[in-house]
Amino acid sequence: MADEVPKLTTAQEAVPPAEEQVVVTNKTESTDEPKPIPEPEKKPVENNTLETVTETDVSKPGDDEKVPESGSFKEESTIVGELPEAEKKALQELKQLIQEALNKHEFSAVTTPKQEKSEPEPEPEPTSEAETQPPVDDNKKEEQNEQVSETESVVAVTTADDDVSPPPPPVTEPEAPPPPVTEPKEAKEEKKEADVAASSVDEDGAKTVEAIEETVVAVSSSIPEQQQQPEEVSIWGIPLLLDERTDVILLKFLRARDFKVKEAFTMIKDTIRWRKEFKIDELLFDENLSDEYLEKTVYMHGYDKEGHPVCYNIYGEFDNKEVYKKTFSDEENRQKFLRWRIQFLEKSIRKLDFNPGGICTIVQVNDLKNSPGPTKWELRQATKQALQLLQDNYPEFLAKQVFINVPWWYLAVNRMISPFLTQRTKSKFVFAGPSKSAETLLRYIAPEQLPVKYGGLSKDGEFGITDAVTEITVRPAAKHTVEFPVTENCLLSWELRVIGWEVSYGAEFVPSSEGSYTVIIQKTRKVGSSEEPVLCNNYKIGEPGKVVLTIDNSSSKKKKLLYRLKTKPSTSD
Repeated sequence: MADEVPKLTTAQEAVPPAEEQVVVTNKTESTDEPKPIPEPEKKPVENNTLETVTETDVSKPGDDEKVPESGSFKEESTIVGELPEAEKKALQELKQLIQEALNKHEFSAVTTPKQEKSEPEPEPEPTSEAETQPPVDDNKKEEQNEQVSETESVVAVTTADDDVSPPPPPVTEPEAPPPPVTEPKEAKEEKKEADVAASSVDEDGAKTVEAIEETVVAVSSSIPEQQQQPEEVSIWGIPLLLDERTDVILLKFLRARDFKVKEAFTMIKDTIRWRKEFKIDELLFDENLSDEYLEKTVYMHGYDKEGHPVCYNIYGEFDNKEVYKKTFSDEENRQKFLRWRIQFLEKSIRKLDFNPGGICTIVQVNDLKNSPGPTKWELRQATKQALQLLQDNYPEFLAKQVFINVPWWYLAVNRMISPFLTQRTKSKFVFAGPSKSAETLLRYIAPEQLPVKYGGLSKDGEFGITDAVTEITVRPAAKHTVEFPVTENCLLSWELRVIGWEVSYGAEFVPSSEGSYTVIIQKTRKVGSSEEPVLCNNYKIGEPGKVVLTIDNSSSKKKKLLYRLKTKPSTSD
C-alpha cells in the first residue's frame, strides 16, 4: 500500500506522439537483487543498477513503441498448503524466531535499546565485592559455644560462596548492595536456618551449606517464573502468532525480503518499533487530522476485476496554491499530511481480508493530471519520506500501482524516486499518458466500478455497481448497433459512452407490428470529446418491439463502446 502520502510516486509520459502506450517495467526477478543483511535501510541504494536500466526504457520521449508492456506480475498464494517447501520452511523458521522473541519480551524492549546495556552493569559489582572479601577461618568453630552459632552462620555463607558458584547474587547479600528488593528478607531467613542447623550439628558445617543452597535456588528460580508468560504483540489488529491470519501477515514480510528469514524478522521488529514511535494505535482515532481538502486528494472507490479495493490519489489537487500551502508549506503541515495519509492507509488495511486466500492487497491509481512539477521542493521531500515509510513498514500491500495522465517531466522525478523502490515493487507499476489512461484503467477495473471521470460508468444515479456493463470495440470506419427486444410494456433505461467519442450516435424504437412506425428516440448526431462523457436515456414502451442504438465510427481509430440497459415496470397513466 502502499499501500501511503499515497505511494507518492510519479511517472513519465512520452510527449510528441498522439498514441501513448502503457509503460511497465517487465523486470520482475527480485531474487537477483542484492540486499545487505544487517541494515535494511541500505537496500534501496543497491537497486540503482536495476533501476537505471528501467529508466533507459522510458527515457526516450516519443519512443512509446519500445516501452515494455506490463501485466507480468502475479500475486502469490497466501495459503500455506500451496507454497513450495522452501517457503514453508522459511515460514516455520520465522515463527520460531518470533516465538522466542515473544518469550523474551524482545518486542517490548525494542523501543528502549539502552536499557539492555545498562541492566548487566550492576551485576559484576556484588560478585567483585564477594571475591574481595577476606576468607573466614573454619577453626573458629572450636571457640566459645555461645558464639559458635553466629560465627558458623557467617562461615557457612562465605563457604557457600566459595563452593557454590552458580547463584552469586544471593550469596553476597550481607555485604553487597541489594539490587533485588526481596534479598534482605531472604537473608534473614537464611541466617535463621543456618542458626538452627549450626546448633544441631557442631562438628560439620556442610549441612548448613546445603540448607542455604536450597533456599538460594528457590529464590532465584521464583523470579524467572513470573516473566515466562510470553508478551502479546499484534500488527494491523492481528496477533503475530496463534491466529489463522498470522501466516498471511508473516508471508508479506518474507516476500518483501525474498524469504530471507533473519532479514524478515528484523523487518518485523523494525516495523513494530516504528509503529510504537509513530503511535499508530492512537493515530487511528485521531479526528483532528481530517480536512475537507485532504479528502479530495485520496479516496477509495470500487474494486478491480480481481476484487482488490482501489485507492485513487489525485495529485492535481495540489496544483491549487492554497491547498499546496496548507499541506507542504512547513514541516508541521507536512507531518500532519503524512500522519493523515498513514491514518487513511491503516483504516483501509483494517478492511482487508487476511484469512488464507483472502484479498489482502490494494490497487493504487495515481492521477498525475495537473500535478505540481518537479520544482516543488516541499512535495519532493514529502514524497521521499512517505515512500521510505511505506516501503519499510507496509510490505506487500500493493497489488498494482497504475499511473495515469503521466506528464513529460516524469523522468526527472523518477530519478528521485527510484533509489527508494525495489525491483519487485516496480514490477507492479503501470504507466499511461493522457490519451491511454481510460483504456489502461479498463484493463484492470470493470466499467461499472470505474468512476466516470476515468472512463467508466460508476456514478450516483439510477445504475449501480451491480448493473453490469457491456464493452464493445468499434473498428475504424465501422458501424455498430445494439438491439434490445421488448415484449411487454415497460420503462427502458440505458447509459452509453464511447471513450474519446468523436463518433455519431442515434437511438430509435422499432415496433414488431407491421403497421406501426419507427420512433426516433435520439436523432443521429456526432458527439464530440468535450461533451458529457455519459449519455443517459429513458423510453416508455407501450407495445412489443426493440430499441436500436447505433454507433457510427467514421474515424481511423478503433473506439471503446460501453453501455448497459435495464427495464422497470411501466406505470399506467
